[in-house]
Amino acid sequence: MTTATTGLGLAPLLVATGTGSEVKRPLATVVVGGLASSTVLTLLVIPALYRWFAGRPERETPIRGGEASRSR
Repeated sequence: MTTATTGLGLAPLLVATGTGSEVKRPLATVVVGGLASSTVLTLLVIPALYRWFAGRPERETPIRGGEASRSR
Protein backbone atom coordinates (compact mmCIF):
# COMPACT_ATOMS: atom_id res chain seq x y z
CA MET A 1 0.00 0.00 0.00
CA THR A 2 2.83 2.38 0.82
CA THR A 3 4.48 1.64 -2.50
CA ALA A 4 1.27 2.34 -4.39
CA THR A 5 0.68 5.68 -2.68
CA THR A 6 4.29 6.74 -3.22
CA GLY A 7 4.14 5.75 -6.88
CA LEU A 8 0.89 7.62 -7.37
CA GLY A 9 2.30 10.63 -5.53
CA LEU A 10 5.32 10.73 -7.84
CA ALA A 11 3.27 10.24 -11.02
CA PRO A 12 2.87 14.00 -11.61
CA LEU A 13 6.64 14.40 -11.45
CA LEU A 14 7.08 11.73 -14.11
CA VAL A 15 4.98 13.67 -16.63
CA ALA A 16 6.00 17.20 -15.58
CA THR A 17 7.19 19.55 -18.31
CA GLY A 18 7.44 22.83 -16.41
CA THR A 19 10.35 24.71 -14.94
CA GLY A 20 12.69 22.48 -12.97
CA SER A 21 11.27 19.27 -14.39
CA GLU A 22 14.68 18.43 -15.89
CA VAL A 23 15.93 17.76 -12.36
CA LYS A 24 12.81 16.25 -10.81
CA ARG A 25 11.85 13.81 -13.56
CA PRO A 26 15.00 11.64 -13.41
CA LEU A 27 14.74 11.45 -9.62
CA ALA A 28 11.09 10.43 -9.79
CA THR A 29 11.92 7.84 -12.46
CA VAL A 30 14.59 6.26 -10.28
CA VAL A 31 12.39 6.22 -7.17
CA VAL A 32 9.35 4.73 -8.96
CA GLY A 33 11.53 2.19 -10.75
CA GLY A 34 13.16 1.18 -7.48
CA LEU A 35 9.81 0.80 -5.77
CA ALA A 36 8.45 -1.32 -8.61
CA SER A 37 11.50 -3.56 -8.80
CA SER A 38 11.69 -4.04 -5.02
CA THR A 39 8.01 -4.96 -4.93
CA VAL A 40 8.45 -7.55 -7.67
CA LEU A 41 11.54 -8.95 -5.96
CA THR A 42 9.83 -9.16 -2.58
CA LEU A 43 6.61 -10.74 -3.79
CA LEU A 44 7.80 -13.05 -6.57
CA VAL A 45 11.54 -13.59 -6.84
CA ILE A 46 12.57 -14.01 -3.18
CA PRO A 47 9.89 -16.66 -2.39
CA ALA A 48 10.79 -18.55 -5.58
CA LEU A 49 14.48 -18.50 -4.68
CA TYR A 50 13.69 -19.65 -1.15
CA ARG A 51 11.74 -22.63 -2.44
CA TRP A 52 14.48 -23.46 -4.90
CA PHE A 53 17.31 -23.38 -2.36
CA ALA A 54 15.43 -24.75 0.65
CA GLY A 55 14.15 -27.82 -1.14
CA ARG A 56 12.03 -30.38 0.57
CA PRO A 57 12.72 -31.34 4.17
CA GLU A 58 14.11 -34.82 4.73
CA ARG A 59 11.61 -37.37 6.00
CA GLU A 60 12.48 -39.12 9.19
CA THR A 61 12.00 -42.87 9.24
CA PRO A 62 9.50 -43.94 11.89
CA ILE A 63 10.79 -46.06 14.76
CA ARG A 64 9.12 -49.44 15.04
CA GLY A 65 7.66 -50.33 18.41
CA GLY A 66 9.92 -53.31 19.14
CA GLU A 67 13.23 -51.70 18.13
CA ALA A 68 13.05 -48.82 20.59
CA SER A 69 12.89 -51.08 23.63
CA ARG A 70 15.68 -53.45 22.39
CA SER A 71 18.20 -50.69 21.64
CA ARG A 72 19.13 -50.24 25.34
